[in-house]
Amino acid sequence: MYSVMKKALPLAAIAAVGLGVTPLIAADASHFEGKTMKIVIPYGPGGTYDKYGFAFSRVIGNHIPGKPTVILQHMPGAGGAKAMAYAYNVMAKNGLNMIVPLDNTVVNKLMRPKKMKYEAEKFNYLGSSNQTNIILVTRTDRGVNSIMDMKKVALIGATSGKYSSGYLTPMLAMGLLNLKGKMVTGYKGSSRSIFAVEKGEADMAAFNWLAWASKVPHWFKGKRPFARAIVQVGFFKDPDLPDVPMLTDLVPKSQRAVVNFIASAGPLGRGLAMPPGVKPSIIKTMRKSYSAMNNDPAFAARLKRAKLRLIPSEGATIQKIVEKVLRETSPAVIKQARKIIFGEG
Repeated sequence: MYSVMKKALPLAAIAAVGLGVTPLIAADASHFEGKTMKIVIPYGPGGTYDKYGFAFSRVIGNHIPGKPTVILQHMPGAGGAKAMAYAYNVMAKNGLNMIVPLDNTVVNKLMRPKKMKYEAEKFNYLGSSNQTNIILVTRTDRGVNSIMDMKKVALIGATSGKYSSGYLTPMLAMGLLNLKGKMVTGYKGSSRSIFAVEKGEADMAAFNWLAWASKVPHWFKGKRPFARAIVQVGFFKDPDLPDVPMLTDLVPKSQRAVVNFIASAGPLGRGLAMPPGVKPSIIKTMRKSYSAMNNDPAFAARLKRAKLRLIPSEGATIQKIVEKVLRETSPAVIKQARKIIFGEG
């Protein structure tokens, strides 16, 4: 059953009711007490989606009124699209079910609209605990120390598939900035791609900074580092990389819309969302609970032990970014992006 707080309304709320406006009141403990909440992970165990989801499940219940039990369910398939479609079309809208949404939620929908069985802006984003800008990293022994060096030096990149962020980002950067190079697909995940760079089979790859910093932190140390981050794609600079330029700052203003919809993956990071149709009062409560979790020292300590970062974002902020990107990304922008990345008209 759904219920609301039974406290007296403040004067402002009473005035709003008198004017015919219904104030938004958060759901109270009676909605959650004694219940089990579920977090769906769109991939199998072991990755960062799973690791963040596990941390969420251990802490967020302490900040939800009624302190419900929180469990995980893994639903791999179709690069995460299976779980996203399930959350949008099938998941119960009773306020007890969540998903760790894909950071490529918006990108996938815009690039492959017929295959993505959801509307990205209709999810209810509760918040995020990381920022997953895509960082293009190159070996330094190839003579590339900045992104503009690739105007003269052609590099070979390693990635999984043509719709992965590890392909979209480098191809977009090379196309917009008139850089040399090509991407080779078929590598099974970030570890294989990074290994290809390490053994000299490839010269570059693009992943979020958590992948780079957790797998090969030694690459970036010393006066003569093995590799260097040369450009990042996101809405805000990664706090670990203040001197690495943003792609949006390198292209003309007329081309920023093409970059921005790819950049939308950054703020989504690793967080939680509820399906469309959940009552606004529950979303209000869950956003407050998510923010409280992000501010909990126990949560920060848990992430640190798991070698995960905490870069918090509010749910309302993410919701606005998703809506803005979808609103501003016209068919013409998508056509331009596809032509740059895939050579399609």
